[in-house]
Amino acid sequence: MAKFSRRQFLEDSALALAAAAAMPSGHTMAADNKKTVPKKNAAELLQVAVVGVRGRGGDHLAAFINDPNTVVAYVVDPDEKIGRRRAEEVGKKQKHMPKVVRDMRAAFDDKSVDIVSIATPNHWHALSAIWAMQAGKDVYVEKPVSHNVSEGRRMVQTARKHGRICQAGTQCRSMKGTIDAVEYVRAGKIGQVRLARGLCYNLRKSIGPKGTYEVPPEVDYNLWCGPARMLPLTRPQFHYDWHWQREWGNGDMGNQGPHQMDITRWGLGLDRLADSAIAFGARVGYEDAGDTANTEVGIFEFGDKTIVFEVRGLPTDPLRDARVGVIFYGSEGYVVLTSYTGGAAFDREGKLVRKFQGNGDHFGNFIDAVKSRDHKVLRADILECHLSCAHSHLANVSYYLGKPAATDRIEKTLAGLKTNEDAVDCLKRTTKHLAANGVDLAKTPLSLGPMLAIDPKSETVRDNPEACALLTRQCRAPFVVPKANEV
Repeated sequence: MAKFSRRQFLEDSALALAAAAAMPSGHTMAADNKKTVPKKNAAELLQVAVVGVRGRGGDHLAAFINDPNTVVAYVVDPDEKIGRRRAEEVGKKQKHMPKVVRDMRAAFDDKSVDIVSIATPNHWHALSAIWAMQAGKDVYVEKPVSHNVSEGRRMVQTARKHGRICQAGTQCRSMKGTIDAVEYVRAGKIGQVRLARGLCYNLRKSIGPKGTYEVPPEVDYNLWCGPARMLPLTRPQFHYDWHWQREWGNGDMGNQGPHQMDITRWGLGLDRLADSAIAFGARVGYEDAGDTANTEVGIFEFGDKTIVFEVRGLPTDPLRDARVGVIFYGSEGYVVLTSYTGGAAFDREGKLVRKFQGNGDHFGNFIDAVKSRDHKVLRADILECHLSCAHSHLANVSYYLGKPAATDRIEKTLAGLKTNEDAVDCLKRTTKHLAANGVDLAKTPLSLGPMLAIDPKSETVRDNPEACALLTRQCRAPFVVPKANEV
């Protein structure tokens, strides 16, 4: 394959790059935007392949177009129409057309590529990152970094074995407001903290009726499915709505959960998997092609500390002014993070004590680590995000193994937990919310999953073969995540 030469960048190209603007996207985070500065000499630019460019991938393109150290050399997407459209946008901004390929392996085989940035659907995150690192590339990969627990650990092992820099897309790690809030909690400013709650109160509408639909002709479905089974398309909208089908996505427990799970774990000073996990929930309020929960609660125990994560996809009021955020409960007060970039601290009476606010540059931090060749420079090293994402997966494992149960039975189970959480109150708040949305739990009950006893060292579930089976997946050849001794 022909290689992309750094010498192709002429002086007029560098001048044009200095004026590059952010790529349009539905979820650009202001904190990731860099101030536009002149590009370095073309020979010094790090060449980037962006894999998966429809949604968040557009933000990746913008970040690397605007960074003075990088240039987009490849646009990779199995949807040819999207790939070519994005490449044209990139070409106009950096005055040099990137190569467009549908198969990521073509970009990985190019030795001139330094960085691979991944914004594919979830089921591809781990394998694409592993392949890229094995090919000698540094990697930025979106959350959840994995589709299951085992994949995340393989990514950590690959990064360490091959000496690669691997940053996860948990941007809050780079936000000044979040950093200050976490430091405030860890400094004991709200007293002893044994409970933290993550929230995803985010309206998710029906994805449409389950049926048989045609894959768009511009999509190479074999490449799109990759390690997942090549199942018939059963959702009306091909792109994005895969989030709500467990073959490819992880629901909002795995979509949004890693962000807040990461902050709660960070604030509580937890650097391992929980000792136990249990979940309850359901997909209620409508019948559609989705099979992940739109209402789900996961409870995780770490000795004397507890993390809770709540998903509500139906209309709901905020909790302590937070909808997508984190609450730390201390003996002398509490801290609420209400956005990616900040929040506030309150005393025990609810009086405002301090505000936290400030952006950051997560992509820039990644580039700094690439240049220094030190993964410790990263604010969101792959190990951190693996641990955070693993808890989302564990909650889903419990939920997927659950069975419909009457509310009083769930309440009895939760009342017997040894936890810092008022689990019964959490259940009551959840059922009240569902009732307000017209959900009749007598007709569509919640499912209660089993309590998973976890071995944090081996990252397995004790005495539960069914749960252990869901910690990994059978990949479709040749798209196979390697075993620990094969990375």
